[in-house]
Amino acid sequence: MNTKRNVYLDLKNIDDARSVLFEQFGSITTQIEEMDVVDAKGRVLAEPAVASVSSPNFHAAAMDGIAVDASFTFGAKEDSPVTLEPGKTAVWVNTGHLMPESTNAVIMIEHLNIIDDISVEIEAPAVPWQHVRKMGEDIVATKQLFARGHRIDSYSLGALLSGGVFRVNVYKKPRVLIIPTGSELIDWKTAGAGDFPAGKVIESNSVVLGGLAQDHGAEFDCHPTIADDLSAIREAVSVATATRERSGKAPYDMVCIIGGSSAGSEDYAKPVIESLGRVLVHGVTMMPGKPVLFGSISGTPVFGIPGYPVSAIVVFEQFAGPLLLNMQKSKPVHRQTAMVSPARKMASRLGVEEFVRVKIGSVDGNLISSQLPRGAGSITTLTEADGILRIPKNVEGISEKEQVKATLLRPLAAIENTLVITGSHDNTLDLLADQVKTVNDRVSISSSHVGSMGGLMAIKKNACHMAGSHLLDPEDGSYNISYVKKYLAGQKVWVVNLVIREQGLILPKHNPKQIKSILDLHQKEGRFINRQAGSGTRVLFDYQLSEMGISPREINGYENDEYTHMNVAAAVLSGRADTGLGIMAAARALDLDFVPVITESYDLVIPNRFYHTPNVRVVLDTICSQPFLKRVNALGGYSTENTGKIVHRPESGSAEI
Repeated sequence: MNTKRNVYLDLKNIDDARSVLFEQFGSITTQIEEMDVVDAKGRVLAEPAVASVSSPNFHAAAMDGIAVDASFTFGAKEDSPVTLEPGKTAVWVNTGHLMPESTNAVIMIEHLNIIDDISVEIEAPAVPWQHVRKMGEDIVATKQLFARGHRIDSYSLGALLSGGVFRVNVYKKPRVLIIPTGSELIDWKTAGAGDFPAGKVIESNSVVLGGLAQDHGAEFDCHPTIADDLSAIREAVSVATATRERSGKAPYDMVCIIGGSSAGSEDYAKPVIESLGRVLVHGVTMMPGKPVLFGSISGTPVFGIPGYPVSAIVVFEQFAGPLLLNMQKSKPVHRQTAMVSPARKMASRLGVEEFVRVKIGSVDGNLISSQLPRGAGSITTLTEADGILRIPKNVEGISEKEQVKATLLRPLAAIENTLVITGSHDNTLDLLADQVKTVNDRVSISSSHVGSMGGLMAIKKNACHMAGSHLLDPEDGSYNISYVKKYLAGQKVWVVNLVIREQGLILPKHNPKQIKSILDLHQKEGRFINRQAGSGTRVLFDYQLSEMGISPREINGYENDEYTHMNVAAAVLSGRADTGLGIMAAARALDLDFVPVITESYDLVIPNRFYHTPNVRVVLDTICSQPFLKRVNALGGYSTENTGKIVHRPESGSAEI
């Protein structure tokens, strides 16, 4: 076994690394092939496309009516009409018909007074070439329709065919070989439904990178997964980069080794490239994606791509994708951008450029971003993201007052029609987001989980449309109202109940430690997983400890927290914790045991200025609908008897349940 570690000796920034890449491979272009125009959508012209025929290639009627020699109509007036005889001084024509000889104008049928079967009157003269598409009006034979380098889109197909161009010369699609590596990987086709062995991971990166290769105009092959074996990986890369005798070219224009690009003792991408060619860059000052490496083997670019999904995607989009486009002389992909303001301060590490995935919504005409978890292994942070913020390496973070440029992953129009719900997590919010789509597919819901207090603060900062909250007032046992009055004093808000839910201890199946109450956490020394400070669940737990006279310091794991009920349940399922406080629906979703502690009210807090807006009304109507109520009750641990009821009105300031 090779135990040598691949230390990052010379980290480069993104621009410098890309310069090295293009200095080495920027002159590489794929070969040229001729193909039918109808099959060429998305391809890049290697030679100019020149029309061989005119369009139209005859004078054509542009309207239904009669074709005439315009001179026969001169002098026609309302009080002195001119009579024309179809078949003699006029010819009936339909749109697109060849103009009869000796005619040069069309009079629309709506402007004719039909007298009888053989004569019509006109009350205004025609102008020469009126309502006529002249020969070559659109395209004249020999006109250059498109220069080389033009990417053929759907409109281009119509122009090429109209101009008599039926075959085109285009750059071949680059061919990419993707080699997934790692002894822990299993193929999705052989993996059971969640019953594969612990320590094994479904190999998905090759599918994602293959799709990205196609997005960048390339074709790809996926090599069978190779275990962490230096000689096996080396053999696969050697075959992929070996030049063929007849063509003098390697079978692939690019090779991507997934996994093994980091500095571990079983990270083999670097020694493989070094043994067959030359490493050009190992390590880039960006997150995610720092371990990227690339080199040259027999003139073929070979990438070592990190195994974490988000890292793999960022690396491909920053380096491999642009190079593939360049091989086809295709222009870089430019996504739409917009200026956004962070809902909360975003910290960042100096010396590293960060790609932060964010949700974005339009609140009071301002685009507000909320960051998603930054873990490089969380592919859902990209599927849920509306945009990417790039924090430069010389910046420690972004304040709430700054506006920064975001690269959008969804159309701006869709983002502007997104309802932003910030605050406490609840499983029913996911159901709500889906159910709303069945009612009005223009409306989207973006929910971010920052705890109940975080939601109220987001309202205070005008950073959301509504907040989910379940803050217990220990003085009277009520929920949310006292906090609204305290922290949102002076603001007019509505409080509407979403659900009544069971909070309790989430436990492993069969409850092996026989934990039956919060008191047992202290007495049996079970490992606890907490919720983040400011969450309603944390407030509830602290209240329960206070009532029992237990100090948080006496709870093993009190300082360890998660941001959602499902993450708490996952921590228990994995064995990282013996229990955690959460909702019954989360325990039930993962087939875990549950001990009820309290029944609580989970409410939506809505500023008055949004309450009557169309999008909010869609949400409020949806939560009262029978399909939504049925889906919520099926989760377990919920009561919908008060769902949709107004708990607090801005006019009275009093609770009404």
